[in-house]
Amino acid sequence: MTDILVTENITGDAMDALRSERDVQFDPELWNDTDRLTEAVRDVRALIVRNQTQVTAGLIAAAQKLEIIGRAGAGLDNIDTDVATEAGIVVSYAPHENSVSVAEFTVGLMLALARRIPAADADTRGGGWSRREFTGMELSGKTLGIVGFGQIGQLVAERARVFGMQIVTHDPFVDPTSVGLTPFNAQWVELEDLLRRSHIVTIHVPLTNDTAGLFNAERFSQMKSHAFLINTSRGEIIDEDALIQALTASRVAGVALDVRQCEPPKLGPLEKMKNVICTPHIAAFTHEAQQRVVAVVCHDVEAVLGGGEASNCFNFSRPKLCNRSSQDSGQYC
Repeated sequence: MTDILVTENITGDAMDALRSERDVQFDPELWNDTDRLTEAVRDVRALIVRNQTQVTAGLIAAAQKLEIIGRAGAGLDNIDTDVATEAGIVVSYAPHENSVSVAEFTVGLMLALARRIPAADADTRGGGWSRREFTGMELSGKTLGIVGFGQIGQLVAERARVFGMQIVTHDPFVDPTSVGLTPFNAQWVELEDLLRRSHIVTIHVPLTNDTAGLFNAERFSQMKSHAFLINTSRGEIIDEDALIQALTASRVAGVALDVRQCEPPKLGPLEKMKNVICTPHIAAFTHEAQQRVVAVVCHDVEAVLGGGEASNCFNFSRPKLCNRSSQDSGQYC
């Protein structure tokens, strides 16, 4: 029986160590073949994925011996965590290990939008020298609206303060009077007020029923016409059709998208716009962050398979059933 199935290109020192000690099936393209994936998962004890593998209720049902799902990253929207929990399967992830990388990337996108760096680079490479055309905007003295004030949002705020920016934030899970806002000199405001006041808006929320399509035509109409929008969270949070209309009508000055509604996306209007920056979901992809992420997940997988406890579990630290095929007989761990 295979101990561990890895369905995406997840590498690093910790993965190498795991592969040397355990029976690991490493198949980086398996996520893209549902039939093969369903067959491969039947007898494994651990499943390690990134964000492309859809760990659905059907896949979990097929994995009768599964004890732990390791998600090499922070988001869990590609895993049916309710079904996994009901089945007694540990869900482990890395909620904090890539936060610095995402925050730094966000700041990079802020500068790229404000100073129009990608467009100026493309123009110069094409033989242009259009200095006045690429007159930019300083970050100093501008208002940054941070939607979602968890660890990444806070790290972005900390860095933005160095540029002399004013910080406003909206997060329904943060108390508007919380002393936690004080170190960042951040002001909690309603979302409509944030959009109205901000020169740059950056999104750092998980994908949920409440956040899906959060940025729609109504939200874009509330923004300053010369404001920029950045999304490094999840693509489904933005209604891309509404975004295209807002950009076409100059209701939004520019946008940087590291994530998309469908990944990889088909080429469309957004890719043709000079005031749009598109990157392939790389905010968390630094050598340092990926080493940390993989180390955390591999540690938890090894711990659970060895009879120990996961340290970064979403639901519980040990599997609830020794063998899911024997649920009816009540053989609990």
